[in-house]
Amino acid sequence: MRPDDWYSTKDLDEFLSRAGGFLSSRPDLHTVMLTVTEGLRTRGLHVYGDEVPLFGLLEEDGEVTAAYFRTPPQRLCVTALTAARADSLAAHLAALGHALPGVSAEADTAAGFAEAWRRRTGGEPVPFQRQRLYRLDTLTPPRPVPPGRPRLAEEGDRGLLVRWFGEFVRDIGENENDSARAGSWTDARLAYGGVTLWEGPDGTPVSMAGLTPSVAGQIRVAPVYTPAPLRGRGYAGAATAEVSRLARERGADEVLLFTDLANPTSNGLYQRIGYRPVADFAVYDFQGQSSS
Repeated sequence: MRPDDWYSTKDLDEFLSRAGGFLSSRPDLHTVMLTVTEGLRTRGLHVYGDEVPLFGLLEEDGEVTAAYFRTPPQRLCVTALTAARADSLAAHLAALGHALPGVSAEADTAAGFAEAWRRRTGGEPVPFQRQRLYRLDTLTPPRPVPPGRPRLAEEGDRGLLVRWFGEFVRDIGENENDSARAGSWTDARLAYGGVTLWEGPDGTPVSMAGLTPSVAGQIRVAPVYTPAPLRGRGYAGAATAEVSRLARERGADEVLLFTDLANPTSNGLYQRIGYRPVADFAVYDFQGQSSS
């Protein structure tokens, strides 16, 4: 397979017109690509950074068989690839002169692309995170339910959501201090009722769980966050169960979420609620690469 078999573009509409059917054919495995491109379509191309995103696809015998995107400065996101396709994509992107910060994909694809990128550029792959994608089966709210109740976040909660989103991003190791991104995320979620708060008996919010917009019949739970001093009391499980119910109420055929495999507590919790494994994903950072 040749590097020039891949097609790249900065035109989101063109990318979606050509690759949209392929992405929608497996909305679970393509959930990130579907939700991010929907965010770019509705909120603008610069919502994730100042540079224009790059999109690409592989078409074989008139059929799209793989796709990728990158919203600088974020990592490359790519659909499942064979070893030959991973190698050709690495060659394609290296020829374009890109110095990638990392890659996120299904575990085998991420490992295969990371190795191909190392051979092409010298960029040493450093494992960042192992993830598991889950799909909701039969929703089973946790028992006992912690004291308090759920409610949709409102405009008056904006400052809290901005702060909690920033804390969540730091907790997962991204080390970002981007108040503009946190504000944009918050405003977008408030516009469609995309965050549910669990509040204690006195009305104080103690946890939050978010939902992505519905795209291709799927909604993903993200993020789930409880401030460190309030963890271990069942708030996150209750909030997750509530947004999972809400996603079903909003018509989602598939309700999805990702977990960090290094966190056995959250993995066990989500399975007790009714989530079942779909596939494992991996995230790598690249260090010491050359660029052309």
